[in-house]
Amino acid sequence: MSEVGTMRYVPIDINADVGEGLDDVDAELIPLISSANIACGGHAGDIESMRHTAVAALAAGVAIGAHPGYPDKDGFGRRELDLADAELRATLSQQIDTLADVVGEVGAHVGYVKPHGALYNRAARDERLAAIVVEVVRAADPDLVIVGLAGSRLIEAGRAAGSRVAEEGFADRAYEADGSLRPRSLPGAVLTDPEAVAAQALAIARDGRVRLGAGESLQVNADTLCVHGDSPGVVASARRLRSVLREAGVTVGSLRAIRV
Repeated sequence: MSEVGTMRYVPIDINADVGEGLDDVDAELIPLISSANIACGGHAGDIESMRHTAVAALAAGVAIGAHPGYPDKDGFGRRELDLADAELRATLSQQIDTLADVVGEVGAHVGYVKPHGALYNRAARDERLAAIVVEVVRAADPDLVIVGLAGSRLIEAGRAAGSRVAEEGFADRAYEADGSLRPRSLPGAVLTDPEAVAAQALAIARDGRVRLGAGESLQVNADTLCVHGDSPGVVASARRLRSVLREAGVTVGSLRAIRV
């Protein structure tokens, strides 16, 4: 596993994007994960969905994180928007602060921030945008953990600013050779077979590697594994993933541990 600040984060976390309008899926998925990335009004979600999802996470003993994205509900936050820096800062601050207020009302707290969709992918490669995201997160609460793609610019920016970071691997997404996620527009970008998802999760958690095909593999040092709440069959995949990790002796622990 990779270092988180000055700590060594040994258990693997399992996170999922929730609060995106799939309430029936969330009800089954949340008890299977250890950290819940709650949509906070940018790409999806509103006050009521934030409250409902936070209550479910609290009841399941699951850590809560903010999942802000571009303000683009029509595109589900998966389109890059050319926002001015001030506009981007304002929308991210509003999303994080709104979720923090809602979560506080139900007796919980936000422990980390993970950007969504196009913002996440852009911050992974764009040093300037990564610095803006880190700046906004630290202004909201310097104790918030920043979650980003393993080995990305966002992780580098977080560490450089003195934030605690969690490097993320993806159980249900295919990778490119440079460590980026395969674009969703390409075939095979999203893994939907529970066995394939579980196998990739185990390879990352236990071995720190992802298969690329043709005998090639990629190093992925991850503290947390993501499954997407809107992926087909995500509940079955999460259930199988937990079973495979347990059988392999891999411990699951939430991102809450990083706050110690």
